[in-house]
Amino acid sequence: MDFLWICLILLAVVLPEGSLADLEKQRMGSGLEIYKKLFEVKRKDQMNALKNLIELNDINQQYKIIDIMLKGLFKVLEDSRAVLIAADVPPDGPFPQDEKLKDAYSHVVENTAFFGDVVLRFPKIVHHYFDRNSNWNNLIRWGIGFCNLTGVFEQGPHSQLLGLMAQELGISEKSPNYRNPFKADHSEFFPSADTFQKALREEEKRRRKEEKRKEIRKGPRISRSQSEL
Repeated sequence: MDFLWICLILLAVVLPEGSLADLEKQRMGSGLEIYKKLFEVKRKDQMNALKNLIELNDINQQYKIIDIMLKGLFKVLEDSRAVLIAADVPPDGPFPQDEKLKDAYSHVVENTAFFGDVVLRFPKIVHHYFDRNSNWNNLIRWGIGFCNLTGVFEQGPHSQLLGLMAQELGISEKSPNYRNPFKADHSEFFPSADTFQKALREEEKRRRKEEKRKEIRKGPRISRSQSEL
């Protein structure tokens, strides 16, 4: 079961949407409009995967899956950034026509968006891994900046995602009216925010106990011969 859940999440994050065929030899400027429609399809797949993760309702499993998912996500983001920078692809320019660049562009946009979904719905779990990794911080800062210039997030249901994510991560200053919409009891996904927070606290206590036990094991030990003296 663990393997199936992990595959479900990773497939939603890592795999490309597919080739954007140049139907009827459309103009360069129209490529972005085609991609926006495909982006909406990808977002539905991501939201379904995320809903399955939430409904798992097992904090231990969620920690494990999110840990693996974040490592895969940021690896894809890092590789895609390298491709786009090497080819000098501007985020506010025409949508790329080369297949490799299309994939890199879509991976940046889709994985940045999906990371925003995860951090807003699992802020404590994500902060547990994200806050101690400066490379991830730099990557997502670049990803947010890139996405803001693409025009993909200008309108529609995802228009506030980048701003909310940046504020939740502390990348941008929180506005006086900032509120994580998924922390409320009436959240679309959480049946009970109190139950979820309680489970998180129990998981954190368990992890602290494990760390203390590991520290004790690493400490100096009295040999059997010495104890018998």
